[in-house]
Amino acid sequence: MLPTENRLRRREDFATAVRRGRRAGRPSLVVHLRSGATDPHAPGESAPPTRAGFVVSKAVGGAVVRNKVKRRLRHLMRERVALLPPGSLVVVRALPGAGDADHAQLARDLDAAIERLLGGGAR
Repeated sequence: MLPTENRLRRREDFATAVRRGRRAGRPSLVVHLRSGATDPHAPGESAPPTRAGFVVSKAVGGAVVRNKVKRRLRHLMRERVALLPPGSLVVVRALPGAGDADHAQLARDLDAAIERLLGGGAR
């Protein structure tokens, strides 16, 4: 499970990541990344944690399939959150093919998308 401080919950944060962040698509998912910037006027610690959120629509499948995909993606992101810059907002949007993909395929697609976003590869 993804720790509470690493969960993206507010609608505005999802919108910021999707509209102002970079995007990398794979066959089963799309990852949106808004790199974090340290706010010098923010009270407390200077490096907020990376936060991740997930969007799994009805196009992926029924409720059981959607929940399974969300659980898998949360588990995969837990292991990868440390790779991302502090304060980043990440939204992982599952595509319809994610319902049929196994855990290993989701992991490969997520790794490839994150690598592309962090490496600055061409779109």
